[in-house]
Amino acid sequence: MLYYLYEYLTNLGIHIPGLGMFKFISFRAGMAVLLSLIIALVYGKKIINYLRKKQMGELVRDLGLEGQKQKEGTPTMGGLIIIIATLIPVLLFTRIFNVYIVLLITSVVWMGIIGFIDDYLKKIKKNKDGLSGKFKVIGQVGLGLIVGITMFFHPDISVKRKYADASEVSRNNVEKNFMPTEKATVSTVPFVKNNEFDYSGILFWMSPEEAHEWAWIVFIPIVIFIVTAVSNGANITDGIDGLAAGTSVVILLTLAFFAYVSGNIIFADYLNIMFLPNMGETTIFALALVGAVIGFFWYNTYPAQVFMGDTGSLMLGGVIAVLAIILRKELLIPVLCGIFLIENVSVMLQVGVFKYRKRKFGLEYAQNNRLFKMSPLHHHYQKEGYHESKIVNRMIIMGVLFAIICLITLKIR
Repeated sequence: MLYYLYEYLTNLGIHIPGLGMFKFISFRAGMAVLLSLIIALVYGKKIINYLRKKQMGELVRDLGLEGQKQKEGTPTMGGLIIIIATLIPVLLFTRIFNVYIVLLITSVVWMGIIGFIDDYLKKIKKNKDGLSGKFKVIGQVGLGLIVGITMFFHPDISVKRKYADASEVSRNNVEKNFMPTEKATVSTVPFVKNNEFDYSGILFWMSPEEAHEWAWIVFIPIVIFIVTAVSNGANITDGIDGLAAGTSVVILLTLAFFAYVSGNIIFADYLNIMFLPNMGETTIFALALVGAVIGFFWYNTYPAQVFMGDTGSLMLGGVIAVLAIILRKELLIPVLCGIFLIENVSVMLQVGVFKYRKRKFGLEYAQNNRLFKMSPLHHHYQKEGYHESKIVNRMIIMGVLFAIICLITLKIR
């Protein structure tokens, strides 16, 4: 909103000292992260007290983990802190009519509502299972459809790719280094020389024109799968104090960097990556979310004063997935969101191995010979005697390692 105020006053010929700073994405991004952090820190405590007053305490199942019963009654639905602290700076400092910002705000609200309903049913309606799994999946599929259809059909979503022929390169005018703006279902492929993959190439039996026209048949289901998988991955990771929040900060900072360089034609030219027009605004959104999650992390570190609940975890995973998709970095998700993937896979392996051993050797053998002492993986390490803080810190360090690997894909191909 403040950007539009700056434009309006400038068009009227009114020049207020310092107002010109609002035309710079870097300034607005800095203000957004600062404001979101302040909102989360200052008002986070008030929201926690309100949740405690409304008896929105966590009902902890006895899993035989050390210190688990101490968490009984800790307020949940703390994802509201993240949502509020993100949306206010985003509405203030971004160009809110930018199609990418509209998509991201929709993702926050959409997944936040799904998570809120789940938490509400658990705490207010005393339904320990919360929202049925199939309804969660329907919600995730719905968001995937919105994102996929918008990405494919919206006229403002386009890319500019660099010319492969070195003779096209111009050092004086970087725009000459890029092809004309085009609609394309392309993504970034890590460690590959040409660094791009076009989903229309999957329809190899069609002509190039037909494949481009019908690429949505491939693209939209992949978007749905990514949104669902990452959202559930974040939800599973949110099992001990600070884990989901800490790892999400690392992921979001990486995506914010990708957004800045992809939306800046000079950096895109230097790094030899595709230029994404109008993408710079998402840097502001990503950093606002970073500030909000860090502010929440202040209250969520061990021993947690609040849990994010599904209100926060489903929303964070969904937004991370959407950010990666609009940045054409979805093929980096298995590395960038490596902690989410490991946690997800640990659950699938535990269930799969248990069922196999039960069928082959019987129930008693399967119960006494589980692959992990407990899943997800963070609970396995708790059973091994590791303290929550050590598990969280080491997983965040692993997340930083995964993020660095993603960043070096910009130059190593």
